[in-house]
Amino acid sequence: MVSESTIKEMNSIALKLKVDVLEMIGINTAGHLGGSFSLAETIAVLYFHRLNIGKDKLNDPRRDRLLLSKGHAALIQYAALCEKGFFPREELKRVKTLAGLLQGHPDLSIPGIEAVTGSLGQGLSVGTGMALALRLDKSTARIFVIMGDGEQSEGQLWEAAQAAANFKVDNLTAFIDWNKVQATGPTKDVFNIPDLEKKWKAFGWEVFKVNGHDPGAIIETIEKAEAVRGKPSVIILDTVKGKGISFAEGNAAYHNGILDETAFGKAMKELDAAKKGA
Repeated sequence: MVSESTIKEMNSIALKLKVDVLEMIGINTAGHLGGSFSLAETIAVLYFHRLNIGKDKLNDPRRDRLLLSKGHAALIQYAALCEKGFFPREELKRVKTLAGLLQGHPDLSIPGIEAVTGSLGQGLSVGTGMALALRLDKSTARIFVIMGDGEQSEGQLWEAAQAAANFKVDNLTAFIDWNKVQATGPTKDVFNIPDLEKKWKAFGWEVFKVNGHDPGAIIETIEKAEAVRGKPSVIILDTVKGKGISFAEGNAAYHNGILDETAFGKAMKELDAAKKGA
């Protein structure tokens, strides 16, 4: 059972990360709000509760690795890395500029980033390779890979899923951010991938499904996934795109949308209200 204090802490961190993302996007510039917000609680749990990482462990072979395969949600990862001290907060103000460190997608030039994931579908392949390498080294470190639900239409992803099961890669935990909306509309309308649970089970994976906005449930599910032996595990995160901003929730326009001054102000007020009520 996860303590109430831990749940409260994770929710508080998730809200802070969302504020950072909103400030990184700013006014009248495009930014990936939707997919970043749907992952906030999971990122909070991984970076501030589960992962064995730190700026002092950048080259430590015993560190865990997190790969954001849905690289367009990099802003929420940057917010977490900044809070963990991997780079100064000033960098958040320079995101996606030539003067800054932080690019639009994860890049190895950024401290704490483990792989370049600019093209959807590749993260699980990279993660599977890393997990196999760790096993050869008899390392206790684990690999975590976060995918999008729209990404499930990528062929390379399923090749990796098959390989991971074939090689019994049980030091790998994957996540699917099942927020049901991608860049141009609902995933079921763009490229329908029904029965995700059955598909992953058919590929030989242990499958879990959890409320992706409930830190306590996320923590407990990760623990269950890590206890699985002889095969990899995938956690389907049932989430809402743009969670926490009323006008962005479930709205494809905010996959990579622009906030005018009014929308930005409204979004910030809603996050402030959520922090006061937490």
